[in-house]
Amino acid sequence: MIGRLRGPILEKEPPTLIVEAGGVGYTVDAPLSTIYHLPAVGEQVSLRIHTVVREDAIQLYGFLTADEQRLFVALLRVTGVGAKLALQVLSGLPPAELWRCVQEGDLKRMSAIPGIGKKTAQRLVMELRDTLSAPAGAPAGADGAAGSAAPAGGPRREAVAALQELGYPADKAEQAVTGVAEGGGEDLTVEELLKRSLQNMAK
Repeated sequence: MIGRLRGPILEKEPPTLIVEAGGVGYTVDAPLSTIYHLPAVGEQVSLRIHTVVREDAIQLYGFLTADEQRLFVALLRVTGVGAKLALQVLSGLPPAELWRCVQEGDLKRMSAIPGIGKKTAQRLVMELRDTLSAPAGAPAGADGAAGSAAPAGGPRREAVAALQELGYPADKAEQAVTGVAEGGGEDLTVEELLKRSLQNMAK
């Protein structure tokens, strides 16, 4: 069972990475909370790995911190939550903010994540409240404002595509990314655009 990968990043197309280790390129899915803290393609990275073995595939999920990996595993134990939805939850809520939402029963905040309806949010609160310990760090803040023009190319287009992969409608993804870019973020990386866009949509 793979527990950690260390090596250069060969490709980075959120939410998927390819990391080389021992001459082999491993495909790894990761939450945006991990991806927007990774170095550039070609640079070295060390990822904690959660391996899921199915009859037809072996899937690797990567995390930079123990808190992210621990919460991912906890989310998988919640009724009706699979790996894809668990990644969406971690992409929409940093570990400390997710813990706060669970402890305070903040269903509105949790339901804002694509794929998380009120009933699923209620299950998350009920099944996680007594099992999660507080992660390190504090809840992430939110800043910026959404715009309405179509995004330009390069990082902006990639950020919109990544948000759509997470389940956000195309128009909302475009508005969020354009708002960040035109609010002084023209030179931001894809990861930083994603981070700020998710913060804005969580307001």
